[in-house]
Amino acid sequence: MPIEILDTAIPAVKLIVPSRISDPRGFFVETYRRDAFLAAGLTLDFVQENYSLSIQRHTVRGLHFQTPPFAQDKLIWVLRGRIFDVAVDLRRSSPTFGQHVHFELSSDNSRQLLVPIGFAHGFCTLEPNTEVVYKVTNYYSRVHDCGVAWDDSDIKIKWPIKKAEAMLSDKDKVQPLLSELGPAFD
Repeated sequence: MPIEILDTAIPAVKLIVPSRISDPRGFFVETYRRDAFLAAGLTLDFVQENYSLSIQRHTVRGLHFQTPPFAQDKLIWVLRGRIFDVAVDLRRSSPTFGQHVHFELSSDNSRQLLVPIGFAHGFCTLEPNTEVVYKVTNYYSRVHDCGVAWDDSDIKIKWPIKKAEAMLSDKDKVQPLLSELGPAFD
């Protein structure tokens, strides 16, 4: 079963499209194949897997990242529901610094997003009871856990909801603007 690994408008971010075999019983998807990643030049060592359940539609999680030496690559996919998934380039020396890409990931399309080190990641749930799983290449570190305001007007994300509809954690209500961040990544 081939897995397609596609470049996005920001080439460091990859859209992963696994094959899906369906029959009257349901479907089967290989959610990760190391050999496909290696063939695409992606030598990632995932060390932790995380799971989130967002009960309410319009739950916004992010934009989050960890700073070195605990920076993380993330491979995100949706087990149930749908999300508007976003990656924002925080690499100061990058020609795409401050730019973002976004995709709809869902249990129906089985697509995944590979968000590399140097990017903030966040998503908005489009359905209630949305379950998201993501593999990461470094362990969680509270000291290195950072974020950027999800609604920063300089980043220009066209979220599929109005600001007043967003369900946010207390932490995400007070994240700094991109212009207020120190240089987290070169």
